[in-house]
Amino acid sequence: MAKRAPSARKLRNPNELTATEAAAAIEAGTLKSEHLVAACLERIAARDVEVKAFVHIDEKLALWHARAADRLPRQGVLHGVPVAFKDVFDTADMPTRYNSAIYWDHRPVADSAAAALTRGAGGIVLGKTATTEFALAFPAGTRNPHNLRYSPGGSSSGSAASVADFMAPLAFGTQTGGSNIRPSSFCGIVGYKPSFNMISRSGLKILSESLDTVGVMGRSVADCLLLTHACADLPLVNVEKAPARAPRIGFCRTPRWSRAAPYLRKDLEAAAKRLARAGAKVSEVDLGPEFTELMDIHPEVMHWEGARNLFWERTRRRPLMSPMIKKRLDEGAAVTRKRYEHGQAVFRRGRALMAEIFSRYDILLTPPAAGEAPNDYLSMGDPSFNAMWTALGVPCVTLPVFRGPNRMPVGAQIVGAYMNDAATLVWSRWVQGKLG
Repeated sequence: MAKRAPSARKLRNPNELTATEAAAAIEAGTLKSEHLVAACLERIAARDVEVKAFVHIDEKLALWHARAADRLPRQGVLHGVPVAFKDVFDTADMPTRYNSAIYWDHRPVADSAAAALTRGAGGIVLGKTATTEFALAFPAGTRNPHNLRYSPGGSSSGSAASVADFMAPLAFGTQTGGSNIRPSSFCGIVGYKPSFNMISRSGLKILSESLDTVGVMGRSVADCLLLTHACADLPLVNVEKAPARAPRIGFCRTPRWSRAAPYLRKDLEAAAKRLARAGAKVSEVDLGPEFTELMDIHPEVMHWEGARNLFWERTRRRPLMSPMIKKRLDEGAAVTRKRYEHGQAVFRRGRALMAEIFSRYDILLTPPAAGEAPNDYLSMGDPSFNAMWTALGVPCVTLPVFRGPNRMPVGAQIVGAYMNDAATLVWSRWVQGKLG
């Protein structure tokens, strides 16, 4: 999609450009990749001692790749644009530790699919960002860049913080419960969890094969689409172009509505009315008891699979694991096969029911988190408003449109039909434009 190159005024701080702006400026010749990467590295040097978003940065390597990009013809839509990677994605030229003492010296011999595809589209792997241990538990100590006392969320804490603090224009995260959407909401950026398996998980440290989903983070909806297009060939539609009609929106409070903070409930109710005034057909969606059971059983399925996927670590390197993750995996080991199969059946029924709901709606409007970030940087927040959508495999987008009582960001979550990702992103941008 054609983008106007940013003005010279904006280029004085190139790390503050969106990814789409930066890519357009590099293509137009008004910005060098070296200058963009150098600006990101300068921001990291100035801020990351406090924010703690990155766990590995090789400045010389990043600048070498940037200079090479400036010499080469355009390789793809990400040419010269730096991308941060959650440290659960293998990278051939950087360590991949999964925030685990077991893997502190681990050097993969190959890139994950996400890293290889990013490089193939001309992008630069800027560095590795902080994650909870195995993207499950035990926070890494990252701070929310809006206020260092507050949580950035988990488990993709470093990725969300790096984008929010202008250290990287794009970042990869993952979501098994709510690890991509919730940190994006807490940090005030656009987070996008694609449909299940939209982006290849090859080379990702798998926790739960039924749930793990590669997600992306950016400072605009177009940014998230750009990165997904590069890695999954999702059509590069113009999300800034007004759609031919307003969407049919289901306002979905979910069975956990009582867990949402009163101010967020009020904001979302007001947003639903505002969208209706803007022309959308908005009506309430009441999810039945099947979805309550789905939310309840999600942790059991996740931990059952985690206990088996991390069986070697749990049994052979147990002393090197945190008490928090040992407890979670032991709980998973105690779940019976019968209970696990029941959980999978609940997921299948939920997906069928959700497909029927989306025959009547284009998107759903729902909370991305219980509220603003907790005032405790070691807290990851409540996944109540994420886990169900992850289990259903549907695309989700969080938009930075609200503020909580402590002036911390809060998002609005847009949910779309399975594998209807491009349209979901278009509708998300429409919603963001109406909510401001």
